[in-house]
Amino acid sequence: MTTPAPAAPSGCSAAELRELFLFEKLTGDQLAWLCEHGTVIAASPGLVYAEGEPAELLYVLLAGTIVMSRRIGDDDVEVTRTSSRGVYAGAFFAYLGERVPQVYNNSLRAAEPCRFFTLDAATFAGLMNDWFPMAVHLLEGLLFGSRNTQEAIGQRERLLALGSLSAGLAHELNNPAAAAVRAAGSLRERVGLMRGGLAALAGSGRDAPYLLQLVRLQEDAVGRAAKAGPLSPIEAADAEDAVAGWLDAHDIAGSWDLAPSFAQAGLDTGWLEQVAAAAVGQSGALDGAVRWLCDTVETELLMTEISDSVARISALVGATRQYSQLDRAPYQVVDIHELLDSTLIMLHGTFGPGISVVKDYDRSLPRIAGYPAELNQVWTNLIDNAVAAMAGTGTLTIRTAADQDRLLVEFADTGPGIPDQIKDRIFEPFFTTKPVGQGTGLGLDISWRIIVSRHHGDLKVQSAPGDTRFRIWLPLG
Repeated sequence: MTTPAPAAPSGCSAAELRELFLFEKLTGDQLAWLCEHGTVIAASPGLVYAEGEPAELLYVLLAGTIVMSRRIGDDDVEVTRTSSRGVYAGAFFAYLGERVPQVYNNSLRAAEPCRFFTLDAATFAGLMNDWFPMAVHLLEGLLFGSRNTQEAIGQRERLLALGSLSAGLAHELNNPAAAAVRAAGSLRERVGLMRGGLAALAGSGRDAPYLLQLVRLQEDAVGRAAKAGPLSPIEAADAEDAVAGWLDAHDIAGSWDLAPSFAQAGLDTGWLEQVAAAAVGQSGALDGAVRWLCDTVETELLMTEISDSVARISALVGATRQYSQLDRAPYQVVDIHELLDSTLIMLHGTFGPGISVVKDYDRSLPRIAGYPAELNQVWTNLIDNAVAAMAGTGTLTIRTAADQDRLLVEFADTGPGIPDQIKDRIFEPFFTTKPVGQGTGLGLDISWRIIVSRHHGDLKVQSAPGDTRFRIWLPLG
């Protein structure tokens, strides 16, 4: 126990105690009893008691300035600094007995010479139960009821987030899965057509050099299709018009059905001229050759679509693992951008077409140590709030940068902003501006605790109509 010995004890004065807000309603007899059972001590600047030690005394400040701090990791983080007479600290939960740990839940330091009125924990517990029995029951109900409520609502907050993420993930997975199923069905049909076309070519009596040249053109078409990049709508329309015109000019029926595949594969009229040149001297061969090569191109495009869809599904599963961190250590060194991207992937299905995302990342930032699953929870809360604020239309900008010895992560949205009259309350537990049933008011409180308490960082907000920014600073060290 580190309680300092009284440097210059002074007698307890009932009149002095009555001046304190904590004791102003007590009777003269009660004040006299406090002076009889309590002690006034003087403390020099320094530690009065340390967090985690057995809570043996209730301290009431009579004069001076005190600092209360909490231990977070290897650091003592200041939570309160005050000179207000009558503030109390120490064993103020003594009346709850063994139902709560009877240890100091913070550290108390005297910032300058201080005087305290102190009361033994057991004496304080007896006082509360004898003088204020009903108040004790009310305080017990408030304390334990609040804990249970916060745990229940915190669980609901996590379930709501999980439901939102599940809906978004299901949407994101459904698109590539449906594309893969559709492409697989079409691929089966095209492979059948290719087999039929190949049999027709083989049985047509064409000479071997012509067939070998068609095979070379087929290989060239496959290679070009694999390298072909996406076309803009205007580019695609122009390319299809040109190919369809060439097919019509060579009396090949169904030109508008064949042209999109050739255009998408990057096969233009110049390439089709090679097919025509190969068919010179082969009466009636051009039509069959073009259709067989078109089936080849469509087969390659469908296989590419299936490959891309499966890759997308694999990326989503990877993002889910990155987001949940289920198979990883809770505390590790991570790339902050990987966490942000995995969260965006998980939530993207809930954004709607009117929300655009801008990523302004400083990729040169070093990896940092932290709790990635908890950081992902923070990103989720802030992104979800930003999207909700924009009501379906707007821009979400996520920026990372170095800020002296800290890493900055900023979430900016173009929503209506946070009114000045509630800006100071948004981090309070259970405070929410969302309609009843749509918000618990714990998202920002949880986020603040994760950033400040768990990661020794800071979380602040700056808001104006059309420009709301939540800024997070995390230590680089």
